[in-house]
Parts: sequence; structure tokens; C-alpha cells
Amino acid sequence: MAISGPQRSVPDIIGNLFAQLTVLFRKEAQLARTELSENMANVGRGIALIIGGAVLLIPSLVILLQAGVTALTDRYGLTPSWSALIIGGAVLIIGVILFLVGISRLRFEHIIPHKTVHQLQRDAVLAKEKVSKPHDPRRAA
Repeated sequence: MAISGPQRSVPDIIGNLFAQLTVLFRKEAQLARTELSENMANVGRGIALIIGGAVLLIPSLVILLQAGVTALTDRYGLTPSWSALIIGGAVLIIGVILFLVGISRLRFEHIIPHKTVHQLQRDAVLAKEKVSKPHDPRRAA
């Protein structure tokens, strides 16, 4: 059976393959940049919403704490200064606990991927064992 159409040489086919691979890699890189740009825009919008929420949450927390002070004063007959001291102290303790827990989670040893490091170390040991074992031609057969 005869092949019809123009015959191309092997160097032409290989050259065309490399040209197409170059175009493919360029397009993939462009797609990655576009996707990264879109993702960064989404992250920026998310951060803006978090900041907006924080701006509204902080004054609302102050108002709720003032309501707690007023409730202690009205309900239990405490003076406003004692009520403020009790509410402020409780919130201070909670804040310090949250702060310390947050700092402890940011320590370097908590960030390191221990499982991955351990697996890489095991892989390195196995690779060294495979390389250092003498080749037994009788086992290959």
C-alpha cells in the first residue's frame, strides 16, 4: 500500500516536533500566569473582605463588652468599675490564651512537613542500599 501526500524527512519531523513543543510550553506558561493572576486577584478580594469584616467586628465586640459591663452592674448590683474590671479581665485572659496558642502554632518545627522529610530520608537510605549492594549476576537470571 503506497503512502500518498508529501514525504517529510525525519529531521523535518523532529524539527517540527520541537517547534510544536516550544509553542505548547509557551502556551502552558501563559495559561499558568493567567491562572495565577486570577487566583491572586481572588486572594486580594478575600483579604479585603477579611479586613472589612474585622473593621466591623472590632467595634461590635466593644459594644458587646460594654453591654456585659452594664448587665453585671444592673443584674448583680456591682459598681460599673468592678463590672468593667471583671469583663475586661475575662476578655484579657481569653485574648492572651488565643495569642499564645497562635504563636505556638507559628513555630518553625510546626511548619516543617515531618512526614515528607521522614519519607525522603527513608527513600535516601533505600537508594543507598540499592546502590551499595554488589550486583549478583546469578540472581539476574
